[in-house]
Amino acid sequence: MDLIEPMTNADHHVGPADARVVVVEYGDFECPNCKQAAPAVEMLLKRFEGRVCFAYRHYPLEDVHRRALQAAEAAECAGAQDRFWEMHALLFENQQALEIEHLRAYAQRLGLDMKRYEREMVEHVHLERVRRNIDTGHKSGVRATPGFFVNGRRQDVSFGLRLLFDATEAALKGT
Repeated sequence: MDLIEPMTNADHHVGPADARVVVVEYGDFECPNCKQAAPAVEMLLKRFEGRVCFAYRHYPLEDVHRRALQAAEAAECAGAQDRFWEMHALLFENQQALEIEHLRAYAQRLGLDMKRYEREMVEHVHLERVRRNIDTGHKSGVRATPGFFVNGRRQDVSFGLRLLFDATEAALKGT
C-alpha cells in the first residue's frame, strides 16, 4: 500500500523539502525497534545529505506502549517551540523514562516555555495532530513500527534497515 498523505511542510522534517527522495517514518517513542532505527536514519541522512528529506510522523501503539501517546504529545509541544528534533532525540535516548514527570524534565532541559508546555499537555492541544498521524498511517497500511515509506511506497524493513538504504539509493537513481 502507498502513503495516502504525501509529506508537506507541516510535517516535522529534515533535509530539503523539495528533495528527489522523501522518506517518511511512522514511529512510536516507546518502541524498541524505532529506537534502533533512529541512528540508521541519521546515517541515511548523512550518506545522502542534501538529496533526501526525512519526515517523522507519530504512530504510538497505545495497546502495547502505554506512555507512547503522551511522549508524542510532549514531542509536539516541543515542536510548537521549534525543538521537535531535540525532544525526538531525548525521548529515544531515555526510552525507559517516559512518565509525565520525565517528559516535563526533558522540556525543562530543552529550555521550553514551561507554562506553555504544561498548558498544552494538560489541554491535549496537539492530540488531534497525533491522532491524524495515526489515521493516515493506518490508512497507508502501517501495522507496526517503525513504518517507512520511500517516495510514497511502503518499505518493509522487517529484514533489516539496509533495505531502507537500498530503496533510497534506487529512488535516487530513478530505478
